[in-house]
Amino acid sequence: MKAIFIAFDQAHYDRIIDMLERMNCRGFTAWNQVTGRGSRDGEPHYGSHAWPSLASAVITMVDDSRVDSVLTRLREFNDERPKLGLRAFVWHIESSI
Repeated sequence: MKAIFIAFDQAHYDRIIDMLERMNCRGFTAWNQVTGRGSRDGEPHYGSHAWPSLASAVITMVDDSRVDSVLTRLREFNDERPKLGLRAFVWHIESSI
């Protein structure tokens, strides 16, 4: 089992949730308004007067066999609009209840 943490511009929210549903990634937790700045490029998401956009984040637990396909689809979203700033990180889950 792996955890995929996805941070993205709010403009991607509906597409991310729809993609998770279509890929049968049923369980997830979402944060609708988060702030941050990427480490490479893209615009800051501070929700301020100077930087008004906000980000969202989702974490989902998926079977190991689904990780590559989810990351591929996320990479496609990011490639379509790279300035919006989408990032995904994968962690190994050792146990759950």
